[in-house]
Amino acid sequence: MAFSHLLELENVHTELSLAEGTLRAVDGVSLTIDAGETLGIVGESGSGKSMTALSIMRLLPRSGRIVEGSIRFKDRVLSDLSEDEMEAIRGTEMAMIFQDPMTSLNPVYRTGWQVGEPLRIHRHVGSGEAIATATDLFRQVGIPDARSRVRHFPHMLSGGMRQRAMIAMGLSMSPSLLIADEPTTALDVTIQAQILDLLRRLNREYGTATILITHNLGVVAGMCDRVIVMYAGRIVEQGRTEDVFSHPEHPYTWSLLRSIPRLDAEPHEPLTPIEGSPPDMVHLPAGCKFQPRCPFAVARCSREEPSLLQVRDQLARCWVTQAGTELNG
Repeated sequence: MAFSHLLELENVHTELSLAEGTLRAVDGVSLTIDAGETLGIVGESGSGKSMTALSIMRLLPRSGRIVEGSIRFKDRVLSDLSEDEMEAIRGTEMAMIFQDPMTSLNPVYRTGWQVGEPLRIHRHVGSGEAIATATDLFRQVGIPDARSRVRHFPHMLSGGMRQRAMIAMGLSMSPSLLIADEPTTALDVTIQAQILDLLRRLNREYGTATILITHNLGVVAGMCDRVIVMYAGRIVEQGRTEDVFSHPEHPYTWSLLRSIPRLDAEPHEPLTPIEGSPPDMVHLPAGCKFQPRCPFAVARCSREEPSLLQVRDQLARCWVTQAGTELNG
């Protein structure tokens, strides 16, 4: 069946029911991704990145539900599928690498057994064949002595090996879409580089579409074709990575880029942090949600929330840049 995009989210709203009130973790998110593309999603903790991914996978916590919008995958509306139909898609056509492999892997089962589990469930292969395939996957993702490592429990592997095992599990059924949620968290820079090289190679060789969720803007610059910047559950900017990085059109993106170290900075030049803290997601401020922290805010920002509109080469949710003002300073 022909479809315009591999994955398409349209105006998705996801809410969590908490004792303090209703938290809208994903607020009107629309995005697309095509086969072979790598899409980056960045933002501070609590901005809605992971909840967007969990909404796609329909793996929300008990208190969460999608209250509005649609998620289409290969022209199927995922919200219309039964749980059995959704389980048939998870792991086979779409897979997710979670950010903490130590808690994602079951400590009482051998790692190879867990990596082979999707094969046993979805392809009904025997244990021996599943372990043999897991061994091959371990080799593909660069785990040394694969025949021995498949028999190890998760605590016997290093952090980098556990993350590689999670990637092997995600790739076991050759999915069309791979969601990587902070795949390099808590890994040293050498292992981070190896994991990212692995994801880049898999994307190139298998044509797997990848959604990369990360705090690391350097990772996005080196990996992603397009980038989405999220704040308070909303997309505040999106566009081609090179456009967003070379001329950000939302003050939040501009502030994120200024807060990271630069090779061309003057010696001992201090970093420029983003003032303030992310908003209380249950009691959001009126107007633009970034306005209390924004160095460019004008009076209108505190009264009305801007829409996500075209500004030069990308989309941005900002009254200031939509009026033609360039961000500088």
